[in-house]
Amino acid sequence: MLVIEEKVLQAVKNAAKEGRLSCEEAHRLAGELDVPLRLVGEACDKLKIKITRCQLGCF
Repeated sequence: MLVIEEKVLQAVKNAAKEGRLSCEEAHRLAGELDVPLRLVGEACDKLKIKITRCQLGCF
């Protein structure tokens, strides 16, 4: 499990709407925060936020 900085957790929490975050928004956050996309995914898991509109069709 990765260590997730508070700034990442807070950014994901702020960006999520009704417990959901689009895949596109997750990519944008990763770039904006200069962190790996996987870390944003781990933050979503920890916060119980669902990824929606997956660009790969996985979620």
